[in-house]
Amino acid sequence: MFMAEDWVDYEVIDTGNGEKLERWGEYVLRRPDPQIIWPLSKETSEWRQANGHYHRSSSGGGQWDFRTELPERWTIKWNDLSFYIKPTGFKHTGLFPEQAANWKWMIEKIQQAGRPIKVLNLFGYTGGAAVACAYAGAEVCHVDASKGVVQWAKENLHLSGLGDRPVRFITDDVFKFVQREQRRGNQYDAIIMDPPSYGRGPNGETWQLEENLFPFIQTCMNIMSDKPLFMLVNSYTTGISSTVLKNILSLALTPKFGGQITSGEIGLPITSSGLALPCGILGRWEA
Repeated sequence: MFMAEDWVDYEVIDTGNGEKLERWGEYVLRRPDPQIIWPLSKETSEWRQANGHYHRSSSGGGQWDFRTELPERWTIKWNDLSFYIKPTGFKHTGLFPEQAANWKWMIEKIQQAGRPIKVLNLFGYTGGAAVACAYAGAEVCHVDASKGVVQWAKENLHLSGLGDRPVRFITDDVFKFVQREQRRGNQYDAIIMDPPSYGRGPNGETWQLEENLFPFIQTCMNIMSDKPLFMLVNSYTTGISSTVLKNILSLALTPKFGGQITSGEIGLPITSSGLALPCGILGRWEA
């Protein structure tokens, strides 16, 4: 498992009964997690006194119950990078802290490349990967279909003191953007993608992971440079294993580019038990 173990401002304090107790800076949140099917050893006062508790609804969705008044948003740091945190209506906070394992890997790959690197960050959400790659010295293009999260990503870049770095922020259907980049002849040395299980573009375009991932990766190969550095695929889709990502990358990239592929789960340490919380899967191709 690829573990994000070097956080200071974030912590999974405890887990059990389908929930996790997390510290985000100075605030503690209690959120549901379908992976946590083990029992809670004891509901301590820390659980009961969490600043915010997200309750799932039996009819879908859910809502926050705030025990104390929280700021509209606040900041946490990972090493030299800073991010805005804000509880949203879909239980999320605007950041997936387990991705720090990938940020660390990407920063090292870019800094060790010894040449200018252009990165394309697809389904880029609030820009964790884009900020990390810009910090490493890469030229970055960040693409997401949601105008709101693209703006959030811009703010995270400036919050980290990287507002002068060469980063483009694009609100667009990701598949159509890649096709246009191919027609324009633009190329990238590294491609990152974090595709949803299902999604819609700004004009009603649909995305289904099981049907679209392999042809999408094949399309992305058309905009990779002659000396590509890496491709990273993240997935939170239940039922898709890391071996599936490894097989897809092997079939799509290895015949043309060679290189090596690694895959596996990505996770976070749980302070109270010393266990690992699985948070998704990844596949990495590197030259």
